[in-house]
Amino acid sequence: MKEINATIKKYRLIQNGDKILMGVSGGPDSLTLLLQLFSLKNKLGLTLHVAHIDHGLRKDSGSDAFFVEGWAGKLGIPITSTRLNPEFIKRKGSLEEACRQARMDFFIRTAKEIRADKIALGHNLDDQAETILMRLLRGTGLSGLTGISVKRRIKKMVFIRPLLETSRKEIEGFLKRRGVKPRIDSTNKEDVFFRNKIRHNLIPLLKKEYNKNITEVLANLAESISYDYEYLDQIARNKVKGNNLLLNIKRIRRLHPAILRLKIRQSIACIQGDTRRIGFQHIKELEDMLNNRPIGSIVDLPKGISVKKTRNALRFYRR
Repeated sequence: MKEINATIKKYRLIQNGDKILMGVSGGPDSLTLLLQLFSLKNKLGLTLHVAHIDHGLRKDSGSDAFFVEGWAGKLGIPITSTRLNPEFIKRKGSLEEACRQARMDFFIRTAKEIRADKIALGHNLDDQAETILMRLLRGTGLSGLTGISVKRRIKKMVFIRPLLETSRKEIEGFLKRRGVKPRIDSTNKEDVFFRNKIRHNLIPLLKKEYNKNITEVLANLAESISYDYEYLDQIARNKVKGNNLLLNIKRIRRLHPAILRLKIRQSIACIQGDTRRIGFQHIKELEDMLNNRPIGSIVDLPKGISVKKTRNALRFYRR
């Protein structure tokens, strides 16, 4: 597929000799990822490894693992798989978020065990558009509108998404031409999850009534904003150097509001690893503490993070 090769080249996602862990569920996207990277294996001298996680949320989920193991065996690729306790996942709060975190933890742990250079996931162009709409509707800032990153380092591991500029329609066409039938997750057809509601209801409406190219428009928006955000993020890092967990009040009060907010997010990310669950209201509350609240004031943030106003600084810490 030309789109995947172009994306790999454009963002320099893969280098000769890379060892890549591939997250494979057995669905159309991950199966295409598997086949495409396998086609580059000899040309680029790649070492491939499959990772499969069974969330245990469907009665037939065990068949997915069997299916993926079959493909890994057919291609001669080693595989690591695991099954989660669904009751444990359900107790973790949001089911979507709990499953996402469980996947990430499993992929990172497995990649470290096999000493992989990168972790490849099968997110596509339509996933990108859905993500942008989800974040808009939930409320987001500039960082949220960057969407899914084509290449990103998380907990010292590099994640790549070679299919991010390839549409779901192109992926389905690729598999059909090869006579390959992927596994279809029945929960993807249910409107229980927020993403499914966006996929089945909102995007078709936007395509029909407003812009038939809405998927590409939203994906292009994410790409443009990601460049802008990357540039501003670097400015924020250079403006206030030193200890990110102790921000000098006099210095940060002189910053432009856009740079100040980025600096606050950078400080939170130093503790949390990312800024998930940090919303606009959290940032506004920290700004209010900086400018209006007395010394000794404390703002409690999600995931056990707090910020205290001292005489000279904002101090970020785990409570």
